[in-house]
Amino acid sequence: MSAPQVVGSPVSQGNAVHDRPAVSWKECLPTLHGVSADLRPLRRTDAPALATVLTGGEIARFLSEPPPTPAAFERFIERFEAEARTGAAFVMGVVPHGLEIPMGVLQVRRLDPSFQTAEWGFVIGSAFWGTGLFPEAAALLLDFAFEAVGVHRLEARCVVRNGRGNGVLAKLGAVQEGVLRQSTQLRGEVHDQALWALLASEWRARRRIAADLRLH
Repeated sequence: MSAPQVVGSPVSQGNAVHDRPAVSWKECLPTLHGVSADLRPLRRTDAPALATVLTGGEIARFLSEPPPTPAAFERFIERFEAEARTGAAFVMGVVPHGLEIPMGVLQVRRLDPSFQTAEWGFVIGSAFWGTGLFPEAAALLLDFAFEAVGVHRLEARCVVRNGRGNGVLAKLGAVQEGVLRQSTQLRGEVHDQALWALLASEWRARRRIAADLRLH
């Protein structure tokens, strides 16, 4: 399956360039261009690479069971394609410049019919931990979710013992609002989860501050 074509002209926002689609994101999920990576719709041909990059080892320690095979990843992509068309959710691959295949996945799912409250999740291949790939990809996604999709409140649930995941949420400006006790089970072990939330107004304020600092 070929990637959806984006119709429209690029729009600059900070250091990123976004393809502004002439149609709704539900009909044509755009590609979001960053300085060193892009976010793009997943393709079914990405399934073998995702099955290699995002399964096993440390990367899967605090994740719900990922699709175990390329065929299962292909079904995962197909499901999100259908959910995007209904406006229920969307998923995007993180493609570092110079590569053709995703090294991570970010997904957003609505928690109410208006999509004003939503939940997001993310996973980045361990080879790119600590490289700055995730903060750039997350900023692209947050801009898109708050400005194009119209999300007002974006939640995340992260296993309390996942120090790396909780740390990056804090660095993005999310607020930890509580702990959900014994709220998830991973590979037979029950875990507490931290509940994080980021509001559109908070993200816009952070972006304005960052832009002011670049100007000075």
